[in-house]
This record gives sequence, C-alpha cells and structure tokens, in this order.
Amino acid sequence: AAAGLSYVGVYVINTYKSYDNFLQDKYALLPAVIIICVAVVMFIIGLVGCCATFRESRVGLRLFLAIILVIFIAEVSAFVLGFVYREKVKTDVQGTMRSVFDKYDGKNSESTVVDYLQEQLRCCGVKNYSDWTTTKWFNATGNNSVPLSCCRQEMKNCTGRLDEPQEL
Repeated sequence: AAAGLSYVGVYVINTYKSYDNFLQDKYALLPAVIIICVAVVMFIIGLVGCCATFRESRVGLRLFLAIILVIFIAEVSAFVLGFVYREKVKTDVQGTMRSVFDKYDGKNSESTVVDYLQEQLRCCGVKNYSDWTTTKWFNATGNNSVPLSCCRQEMKNCTGRLDEPQEL
C-alpha cells in the first residue's frame, strides 16, 4: 500500500508540472506531498505491526491498533474537508484558467499550455467553446474562430470556425 501511494504521489507531482500555469497556487501540490508522507508513515507502521506480530507483543499490537485508529480518523477528516471545500477549489481553478485563456495569443508559453491542455483533454475553453468569444485573442483575430487545438482529432479540415461547432 505504501508503494502504491508513493507512486500516486509522484505521479500527481509530475502531472502538476504539465498544468502549473493553471494552478498558480503552489499549495495545489500539498495533497501530493501529503500522500507521499502518508506512504512513508504507512511503511513504518507496517513494520511496527509486523515486528509486533512476529514477537507476539501485546504492547506492540495495541500501539499498532491505536495508530491505525488515528489514521482512520485522519482519513475521515480529510474526506469531509475535501467534500466541504470542493466548490471553492473548482471556482479557483476556473478563475485561474480563465486568466490564462485571456493571455492566449498563439505564441507565448501560456498559449502552448492551453493548446496542450485542450488537445490532451479533448476540450475547448474552460466550460465550452463559447468561452473563447470573450478573450482578447478572439477579438484581435476577428475571424470568428477558436484555436485549432479545439478541433476534434478526427476532423482533418477543421478551421476552428464557430459556425461549424460539430467540428469542435
């Protein structure tokens, strides 16, 4: 279990690097760090449990039970906090994404990240393609289209025009 959690924590940190322009708050890495710390603690607790079992130590087994109960309480608390603050996180991420989309010009690093995100997630805009109509890039180009990264991958002749939404 500790190895699995370590993998998840490292995977989240590596994934964060691809989307760090959207998550300007560095505390977004906190869950991944907590997961890795929990993995280390679980490994140590597992060792305590194994040693107590092999030695048939009542004190060691009671300590193991107490630690497991504390971990269970911490997990329930984390679940409740995640449930309570899920909307705040959602609105914060959407606000940050909108500001990155507003900086889109097709050339800068934010543009590369936006294109990468839209291609990987197969999406267009923050909520949908109409989000592009309020950006500076859309108004500056004046061609009534969205970036080509919004196009469906199977559409070969997509121009990104808003009058052809089935291609987006």
